[in-house]
Amino acid sequence: MSYPDMMKQMAERQKKIIENMNKIKYKISVFSGKGGVGKSVVTANLAAAIAGLDQGGVGILDSDFTGPSIPRMMGLDRSQLEVVGGRLIPPQGAAGVKVVSMAFLLPEEKTPVIWRGPIKKIALEQLLSSSDWQGTDYLIFDLPPGTGDEALNIMQVLPGFDGFIVVTVPTEISRASVSKSIGFARKMHAKVLGVIENMSGHVCPHCGNDNEIFVGNGGELLATEMKVPLLGKIPLDHRLSETSDQGVPMVLKYPDAPASKSLVDIAERIVESLK
Repeated sequence: MSYPDMMKQMAERQKKIIENMNKIKYKISVFSGKGGVGKSVVTANLAAAIAGLDQGGVGILDSDFTGPSIPRMMGLDRSQLEVVGGRLIPPQGAAGVKVVSMAFLLPEEKTPVIWRGPIKKIALEQLLSSSDWQGTDYLIFDLPPGTGDEALNIMQVLPGFDGFIVVTVPTEISRASVSKSIGFARKMHAKVLGVIENMSGHVCPHCGNDNEIFVGNGGELLATEMKVPLLGKIPLDHRLSETSDQGVPMVLKYPDAPASKSLVDIAERIVESLK
């Protein structure tokens, strides 16, 4: 392909991205500078919680290309992605949330994705330009850990981005790592909607006592230090991982659990902050 043809193709793709994304009211990303904080579990449950608030259609674009997990958490599999007239039709998972993920395009679940940065950017552009998000009001991007290619590509490619939701756990090590995420957002002139402290204590299902599993107050300290809202704290509950494996977000299966109530409260704060 000649250079002029390549530039023309890029311009056409960007035009389609703008047309697609301008139809969606709110575009946010769940983000963390550290792995293992439960970011994808939080994404899946927030999406289901926002859908339950009846504020409009909700979708997730699983931007973790090398480790996609959202389809399984939302009760979907690779066979459920349709292509009609060159358009990707996102299947609807739990709570009617639409999902687009690289997992749908892999021949097998265990197939590794071995890509360098430029290919990840092209893949994001292709998904943004070819996916049919009709009826979606909230589009949530689930990013891999860190401030690398995927986070940077979102900022460079996505028009009308509303901001980042940053996830941490109570420990000091996590707070130090996750603070870089907020620093990244500010350098990119993006809004930080707030911080979520996940795994914040553990409510015993037998006696009801609240016990600290991870020592520290990292989420609150991070929010105070970086002058951003603390959206809420989610207590550790084994049912969060259990329901993720089952493909039914905890907010739907156990709505009265403390973790579920916290997630719904956080979803309400996010929706309010976007208005």
